[in-house]
Amino acid sequence: MTDASAPVLTIDGPSGSGKGTISRLVAATLGWHYLDSGALYRAVGIAASWSDIDLSDASALVRCTFDTQVGFRDAPSGEPRVIVNGVDATDELRTETAGGAASAIAAIPEVRAALKDRQRAFREFPGLVADGRDMGTVIFPDAAHKVFLTASAEERAERRYKQLKEKGVSVTIDGLLREILARDARDASRAVAPLRPADDAVRIDTTGLPIDAVVARVLDFVSRPTP
Repeated sequence: MTDASAPVLTIDGPSGSGKGTISRLVAATLGWHYLDSGALYRAVGIAASWSDIDLSDASALVRCTFDTQVGFRDAPSGEPRVIVNGVDATDELRTETAGGAASAIAAIPEVRAALKDRQRAFREFPGLVADGRDMGTVIFPDAAHKVFLTASAEERAERRYKQLKEKGVSVTIDGLLREILARDARDASRAVAPLRPADDAVRIDTTGLPIDAVVARVLDFVSRPTP
């Protein structure tokens, strides 16, 4: 059951900053629940594409947001899977096309409003690690612990390139870098919930840092007594 008193750690940051990987590992270590907020936006984007909805049609996208059913489950391997309207859409969600669609619909205020309560419903004991772009600023502004991860655009493109190549997706680093820079600009300049660190967030630049070092920093931060 949702409980507004359950502790929350928000981990925000741009695409490729490592927030998804770090958030999952931190949640597993703490034994807390995990929210991948970006998957919700990507799921709506995919559902819209399945229904041939124009991403510029705000009213149709809002209806799609309310109609789209999104579920999460762990595969036998432990990998989280995302179920959209009864279909395992995990692999499609990870494409750059889905990411671009998510960024576009995230700029629509009515879509963000429709997803706000759905995201807050993940707040349960013993705690929640929420990963996204506005977790600490909009969705859980009262969170006791807030982290903002970043990395150079070049390193983020390199990370994304390796991820996609491992999945057999044909991409170029230059193309990914252009997409990342364009998405950064779009997310930072949108009128509603722009991508930015919360005023009380701890900033961690993950450029050149191994995953375990970043996880250790976040866990150390969470273990400190709150003011």
